[in-house]
Amino acid sequence: MATPDFIRELRATIGHQPLFLPGVTSVVLDQDGRVLLVRRADDGRWTLIGGIPEPGEEPAETAVREVEEETAVHCVVERVIAVEATDPIRYPNGDVCQFLDISLACRAVGGEARVNDDESAEVGWFTLDALPPLSDHALERIRLAGADEPTWFAQPAAQTLR
Repeated sequence: MATPDFIRELRATIGHQPLFLPGVTSVVLDQDGRVLLVRRADDGRWTLIGGIPEPGEEPAETAVREVEEETAVHCVVERVIAVEATDPIRYPNGDVCQFLDISLACRAVGGEARVNDDESAEVGWFTLDALPPLSDHALERIRLAGADEPTWFAQPAAQTLR
């Protein structure tokens, strides 16, 4: 995902200090149950489509925008499948970010999947039994998108009863 302008402006002031940011992950399925994936241009890994909301942007708007920007596929958001604070990430330039990720199940409704920006080297639809190597995070999100389960979130640590 390209770095939004508002984060570049923050980085000009705070340098590489950790930032806690919202993030949105989209699991886009088509009518055949295939999942839409992108192969990142920077490290060559296959992944789900993700992005950072612009200030004031709703997570569903972010999902629809990012999917179209990266793949030219039009989608609708159907439900929240997971909410999770990720582990901090240190980028090659030294920046540190941690994301509160909101993962959304989406349904493709139009467009033809293709590389649509410079963030992806390849875009493709994959059946669930023929996925390329993916992170555990992506695999779990794909599973949740196809499951009839409540939204996943980390439970708070056990609290002492008062």
